[in-house]
Amino acid sequence: MDEMDVLREELEHYKAQKDKIRDVVGQIGGATSHRRVTMINIGFLIVVVSAFMFDLLRHVMGWKIPVLPPLLLLEVAVLLVSLKIIWMIHKQSKVDHFQFWILNSIEFQMNMLTRRIAEMTNIISDMKKTEERK
Repeated sequence: MDEMDVLREELEHYKAQKDKIRDVVGQIGGATSHRRVTMINIGFLIVVVSAFMFDLLRHVMGWKIPVLPPLLLLEVAVLLVSLKIIWMIHKQSKVDHFQFWILNSIEFQMNMLTRRIAEMTNIISDMKKTEERK
């Protein structure tokens, strides 16, 4: 009965870890956020390319717009590119944290298995010693 309780406890621990992994994967963005990320990327691309093209055409054609300073759209485009880079760094840090968490969990499980193997080895060697004494 004692072994069954231990096995049940290990199974419940495994299920809890599995649920934690699902939660973490959901937090960093799984398949559900892929469409949103694609739309954001397309939006950034359209705005940045439009700003560069409009400012380039304005300089080539010699358009004078008194309300809009000459390099404002280029500065806005550079700002948007900078924000996109910051956003990508943030997303990458989430992925790195997730990978670290997974590797840490694997290491923990390996250490547990190593301890269990060491315990089993001790039990087997003790059993051999008792058999030799008989």
